[in-house]
Amino acid sequence: MTKREIIEGVAACSPELSHAACAALVARVFVALTAALAGGGRVEIRRFGSFGVRERSARPGRNPRTGAALVVDARKVPFFRAAKELKTELNGRDHGEALG
Repeated sequence: MTKREIIEGVAACSPELSHAACAALVARVFVALTAALAGGGRVEIRRFGSFGVRERSARPGRNPRTGAALVVDARKVPFFRAAKELKTELNGRDHGEALG
């Protein structure tokens, strides 16, 4: 799904909003998510999942073209953890169905 498809989905669910208003709304959501993660926070969307930031330490690496050794700097990377409800929906099970 692309950003454009998300905007079109929001517009379809909210006919009182213009397409431009829906685009601005989606853009604001992405800005808020990015700002929260950049600030070291965590974003949780119930029944969907949570976004967070993990620290990756510096490590030795190798340039694949030349084979020269180098150091890959430490960095922060975003991660997503799916909620139980999303996993259940993806696997096609009813919420009340027992696992087994």
